[in-house]
Amino acid sequence: MRLKDMQGAASIALLLMSLCTQPSLGQEQTQSNPTSATRPAAPQAVANDTTGQAGLPQAPDPKPTEPLFLRDTSRDYTKPKSHIWNPIAPYTAIQVPTFQMGNTTLGSLLKDGKIYLSLADAVTLALQNNYDIAISRINLDIADTDLLRARAGSSLRGVSTGLLTNTIGGTTTTITTGGGPGATSQGVGGGGTGVGGIVVSTNGGGPVPENLDPVLTGQLEYEASTQPQLNTLFSGGLSVLTTDTATYNFGYAQGFLTGTQLTVGFNNTRVTTDNPFSNYSPSLTTSFKATATQHLLQGFGWGVNGRFILQAKNDRRITDSAFRQQLLYTVNQVENIYWALVSAYEDEQAKERQLTQSSQLTSDNRKQLEIGTLAPLDVVNSDSAVASDKQALVASKTNLEYQQLLMKQAILRNLNDPQMSQAPVIPTDRVALDRLPEEDLQVEDLVKQAYANNPQIEQAVLNMKNNEITIKAFKNGLLPIVDAYAFYGGSALGGAQNPNAVNFNSTAPPPNNKYPPGTFPSVGYGDVFQNTFNNNAPDKGVGVNMTIPLRNRQAQADQARSQMEYRQSQMRLQQLYTLIRIQVTNQQYALTNDRAQVQAAQAARDFAAQSLDAEQKKYKLGASTTANVLQQGRNLATGENNLISATAAYARDRAQLFQLLANTLDRYGISIEAAAQAVGGAGMPTPVIPGLTAPKAPEPPKPIDVNPGAAPPQQ
Repeated sequence: MRLKDMQGAASIALLLMSLCTQPSLGQEQTQSNPTSATRPAAPQAVANDTTGQAGLPQAPDPKPTEPLFLRDTSRDYTKPKSHIWNPIAPYTAIQVPTFQMGNTTLGSLLKDGKIYLSLADAVTLALQNNYDIAISRINLDIADTDLLRARAGSSLRGVSTGLLTNTIGGTTTTITTGGGPGATSQGVGGGGTGVGGIVVSTNGGGPVPENLDPVLTGQLEYEASTQPQLNTLFSGGLSVLTTDTATYNFGYAQGFLTGTQLTVGFNNTRVTTDNPFSNYSPSLTTSFKATATQHLLQGFGWGVNGRFILQAKNDRRITDSAFRQQLLYTVNQVENIYWALVSAYEDEQAKERQLTQSSQLTSDNRKQLEIGTLAPLDVVNSDSAVASDKQALVASKTNLEYQQLLMKQAILRNLNDPQMSQAPVIPTDRVALDRLPEEDLQVEDLVKQAYANNPQIEQAVLNMKNNEITIKAFKNGLLPIVDAYAFYGGSALGGAQNPNAVNFNSTAPPPNNKYPPGTFPSVGYGDVFQNTFNNNAPDKGVGVNMTIPLRNRQAQADQARSQMEYRQSQMRLQQLYTLIRIQVTNQQYALTNDRAQVQAAQAARDFAAQSLDAEQKKYKLGASTTANVLQQGRNLATGENNLISATAAYARDRAQLFQLLANTLDRYGISIEAAAQAVGGAGMPTPVIPGLTAPKAPEPPKPIDVNPGAAPPQQ
């Protein structure tokens, strides 16, 4: 090809590139800056969405939960091992630290074989030791490995962002996303599976990005060949030819975000032969060829080839948000377990007081029976009450032990430690009934708080951004493949003159028809190498490769499906807004009702206590019966149970409201960065939890001071 023709072909290629530029994907890069986005708010209807279709609201930009990377660990999994100082480092395995199975030292919490546990201590130990949080914490590093893959031009493996709900007890109803390793909950959006349980999403599809990691190849080979000849005419009269070949070939390939691929090959051979038709033996042959290929339509631009990097960054932010969601969920779960433990502990104390009361009444009745002032049936009645109270106390103790076990499995790593497994847990906090500011706020204000802080909305918006990237990738995938390429190369030959080279112009008969020495001057490898690159024997050209699918059905189907999945994500986001509004509203109502229930239960319990006291006094004066005293005791026990249940319900619903508003961590002073770094039980300060009070001392049962000499009660 002449130089003028080459210039004309290059001009055409540049014109095609300028006409086919697609800026839509390139604009996505600006969204990766975590400081430029805003906190999600309530949905607003717009005329057109990001896909250019009207009728659906556009999701607002999210604000990251925290800075893009939550913690500074000893190993940054977004960065590869460097060749500097250790050339073989990139080819060695990365050792991930093992998980510590030992329990965190409880220190002052363990006294006299008992664990005296406050709610703040329980939350702190859970942040350090809880397995759900520990597994979720590793997801942060897994997301970093995906970002490392994306920077190499590889596809993403994905990150599990679902809630881990393997801590027993204190479960709450929560919307979850994600799925996969780590025993997480259901898949993204809660979608079902297809035939055979498999659904392949369009997320991550589209034109395959260029391989951004450079690759160096090499071939070193030595071959010694001995070949019998069928026709000695073409072997210079030799019946056997011996050839020794040494090959030293090298190649380099690298892709670029612009959709460009560069390949360079450099080949070397050294051949020693006794073939008289070869002028050089050993002969040195070198050649090189550099080829640059540019996608002009499909696969053009850094928007297509760098989209996985954007998605990996979004996934990392989703993982950060999912980790915050896991903290909110687990802290709420630990609170529920703690209040269940408080209820069980107070119930056990109430059952002990009831048994003491009935046992004392039975003892007094027996004394009266011995002196003949009481009927035997009353003693039988009181004995029956004692048996019932003993059974209730056994059930209460069993429940208390189980609740203590649930608390331990939530805040400890190893329950096989005898010191921990046998130590009872004594809760030292009680919920205070101070009125919360959230109870007096308008519902709309609470809903706005939930919209602004809820990590589920944040994750849904970021997932939609990934869907938008996928849509644009499949839109690019509809285009034909048109690749312009240009290459340049060269070759050179050298070596030492073959002493057996045949001179066909010589009239001397064999074996004297050889070239005189020096006929072919020796050319060393240095000169051969130089001649390869000095345009002595160039090889150059340009061209265009085209692949045009005539029906393009697969690309059309994938592009349409990506739009449909985006519509589904839009509807799921709006559904999430609606569901959170209902949950927040219902939780505010529940908190108001719980407070009224606690107040009513407290009044009923006080009334039952006064009624029992009055009935005991009447019994002392002979104006009441054993049955009446026992009935009032049952009323008091029922009132105490109702008060315990109502107080626990208020405490649980208060914690649930904080979780819905996603302000638990801020309210308690829990740093998400410290929680992300809390490996091995270190670096986690004790949170400050408001709205708590110390437990009240239990009232001892009032004795029934029955005078054996008094007149018998009226029957």
